[in-house]
Amino acid sequence: MDEIDVAVAATDPLAGSQAVRAYFGDAWPVVSQFDVLLREHGVVRGLIGPREPGRLWERHLLNSAAAAPLVAGRPTVLDLGSGAGLPGVVLAAMLPQSRWVLLEPMERRVTWLTWVVGELGLSNVEVVRGRAEDVVGRFSMHAVTTRAVGSLDKLYRWSGPLLRHGGVLVALKGERAAEEVAAAQDLGERLGFRRARVDEVRTVDGVEPTSVVVVEKSGGRRGSR
Repeated sequence: MDEIDVAVAATDPLAGSQAVRAYFGDAWPVVSQFDVLLREHGVVRGLIGPREPGRLWERHLLNSAAAAPLVAGRPTVLDLGSGAGLPGVVLAAMLPQSRWVLLEPMERRVTWLTWVVGELGLSNVEVVRGRAEDVVGRFSMHAVTTRAVGSLDKLYRWSGPLLRHGGVLVALKGERAAEEVAAAQDLGERLGFRRARVDEVRTVDGVEPTSVVVVEKSGGRRGSR
């Protein structure tokens, strides 16, 4: 471990773990630096709770990373309600070949995201201030990601106009993911979403799998930004 890893390992058992390093691969330097920024500034800026620095890897960074294989190969991705940068910053580091838009309505969070993107050198990322309804017509994406933003019925309404035909909504959810899929099925179908499924994605041994809702937008307009 380096000095930073030693300092945080006392509070986060996964910090500097070889298994975590191997999982992130080439993205490790960027994601580990993002971890440092969150630890140093996240609580003070009101981006994460006071108990979160001791469990950033399991509850936040690895949880965010679980969406990576589900959006890999998508040329353009919009992260809806990026907040502290979870999952958008993590995923953009892991998938540098994709162009990312981090959409966030709160000015202080936009300021944070813009600074983080610069600090981490993420040239494939654009930070945009606004809500989903504010950017309808501006973006037509291959995928939309989201985490802890809203219920699935709301996500269908917000993401639908931002997705092109054949695009996918990838929503990181909790243990009630299947219930949300069932409850929102009729609305999803009316809005052109099809074949919703819940994937249980594993990252590293000893970490609980992440429930991810994946659903394709089969209707709607075509086009590009």
